[in-house]
Amino acid sequence: MANTRRLVLDVLKPHKPSILEMAEKLSEVENVSSVNTILYEIDEKVENIKITIVGDKLDFDRINDRIEELGGSVHSIDEAVCGENIINEVKTPQG
Repeated sequence: MANTRRLVLDVLKPHKPSILEMAEKLSEVENVSSVNTILYEIDEKVENIKITIVGDKLDFDRINDRIEELGGSVHSIDEAVCGENIINEVKTPQG
């Protein structure tokens, strides 16, 4: 099985829990070393957030289960990094 090192998730969640609480709860999932949450859209009932999770041998199913326990749902996996090293996106003249 591949070693998943970083996931970037687009998540829809209710206003509570806060993004701070969500980051704290996700950081408790096995093999997660860091969590970054960014609020990028808010409306009357829900928030859209981007969650970046870094660790070693991340288990998407466990992470997804925790997000659902907190009332959220994953809209998409926007980035997945697997292998021995994390490769950061490289900017090119085309985009």
